[in-house]
Amino acid sequence: MKYNGQTVDLPPEAEEVAGFYGAMIDTEHAKDATFNKNFFDDFLKILKKYPPKNGVKITKFELCDFRSMFDHFEAEKTKKKSMTSAEKKTAKAAKDALEAPYTHCTLDGRKEKVGNFRVEPPGLFRGRGDHPKKGALKLRVRPEDITINIGKDVPIPTPNVPGTWKEVVNDNTVTWLANWVENVNGNYKYVFLAAGSSIKGQSDWTKFEKARELKKYVDQIRNDYNDALRNKNMGERQRATAMYFIDKLALRAGNEKGDDEADTVGCCSLRCEHVTLEPPNKLVFDFLGKDSIRYYNEVAVDEQVYKNIRIFKNGKNPEDELFDRVNTGALNRHLASYMKGLTAKVFRTYNASLTFQDLLDRGTPEKGTVQEKLNAYNHANRMVAILCNHQRAVPKTHEQSMGKMRDKLRGLKYERMKLRHALFAIDAKYKKDKRYKEPESDLDDDAIATHEDNLKAKELEKAEKKFQKDNEKAAEDGKEPQDESVLKEKLKEIEADYKRLKKERGTEKHVLKREKPTEKIEEAIDKLEEKIKTFKLQMEDREAGKEVALGTSKINYLDPRITVAWCKEHGVPVERLFSKTLMTKFPWAMEVDMDWKF
Repeated sequence: MKYNGQTVDLPPEAEEVAGFYGAMIDTEHAKDATFNKNFFDDFLKILKKYPPKNGVKITKFELCDFRSMFDHFEAEKTKKKSMTSAEKKTAKAAKDALEAPYTHCTLDGRKEKVGNFRVEPPGLFRGRGDHPKKGALKLRVRPEDITINIGKDVPIPTPNVPGTWKEVVNDNTVTWLANWVENVNGNYKYVFLAAGSSIKGQSDWTKFEKARELKKYVDQIRNDYNDALRNKNMGERQRATAMYFIDKLALRAGNEKGDDEADTVGCCSLRCEHVTLEPPNKLVFDFLGKDSIRYYNEVAVDEQVYKNIRIFKNGKNPEDELFDRVNTGALNRHLASYMKGLTAKVFRTYNASLTFQDLLDRGTPEKGTVQEKLNAYNHANRMVAILCNHQRAVPKTHEQSMGKMRDKLRGLKYERMKLRHALFAIDAKYKKDKRYKEPESDLDDDAIATHEDNLKAKELEKAEKKFQKDNEKAAEDGKEPQDESVLKEKLKEIEADYKRLKKERGTEKHVLKREKPTEKIEEAIDKLEEKIKTFKLQMEDREAGKEVALGTSKINYLDPRITVAWCKEHGVPVERLFSKTLMTKFPWAMEVDMDWKF
């Protein structure tokens, strides 16, 4: 790095920390004042311990130049991308061999996969939302920081780096295999078994069964809190109002926060400033929820709830607690008096799964295509994600992704156009056929020329890569590589094909590379039209979901058996909705019948 234009010779310990920031200078984090301040404060502490070898005094963040580090990391990325298939294969094999001893453990005589077996590397803490500690230095975790949990009388595993474990315990009442305390927030970090392990599967099943059990008690709970909305005891009335919000709006219960934590709140920790009254019965919620995601909701509420909020706010300052006589612990103890293990979180799981089941039952088109059914599923998933406030910022790559999809759609229309023109070339009567006479939208002369130029460029690149790959394989097998003339001939063929396509522009005629009877061409057009229809639905679905995180609810709040039963009932492959990871996580859900309901 440079400081005020002068090259700084940093010792390895300080250079590593500078590199953490250098790798990020083109990200949004590096534009954040809090992130930069926290990084530089910690960097100065490291420099005090490991000062520059050439005596440069670093005191001002603005004079630091990390560009050379960034350029180095970018060059390394480029080098990695340009590795041959054989090199990538060798590197992966070496990595797998290095990790193999740590990926599994033995539990009650069974071999089980370990989940996060890698300790988080040192780096800069990102945080979520407006976290006050973002940019702080995450220190390297060493064996001396880690407690491991193993069986009695088994050999103690040796750390893979120099050092000795902080502690070795034999506790079979917990499911963690190792833990340590990270230095930024002082939180415990754990190593658990993988999502598909027997223990995790049992835990997930129990969680969703607990939510289903709530069905037996929910009417009584609702009757009781609705009655208590008018209770003369203000503590009872506050608790009833909080339960109304948790039930109807799927709010998290919320916990108290320290000054050095992000200012996020839940139901019980709402302040007066977070809820605004709008007559006659509307409440406007505006606060930062979990992970510093803004919760904004304008909602009409029960008349008594509206009246209660007005009473609770009366005489208080904006920063005062709205529910000053309720806390999460007391609320959960009250819920547990109805049903063992019942908490506010169980309510969220119950309402999310029940809403999802209802939306699927009402919104799935019985005679729709697979894509139409998938869109109905994703719509239901979106509604639940919105209920649970699982929002996300529009991905930076969204517009680029939609642009690629628009190009692909144009490509499908181009294929259809060429097939229509092939029919016209065979028999002019097809020009009057209403199925084929209308030209494709979005395909003017410029669009056709651009599309063909792009296709040609891709084909030329593909031919060159194939030639290179074939020669690499030949060298590996000890065979003679192909002569350059083979590639030149192939490129010449491609150029000739696209010259012919250029001549066809505007003629409404096309000669297929291989002759086909008209019935086969008509059949191909029908298939393309179905493909275009399906792809348009996929584009609509992608656009509709750009600000909603579907994965969180699917993993944590929606009983997976709802999805599996729905897939079986409607003939949708479950692989279209569950990734390989989720299939591994929920093996117990795969055996349900198609008529199973939450």
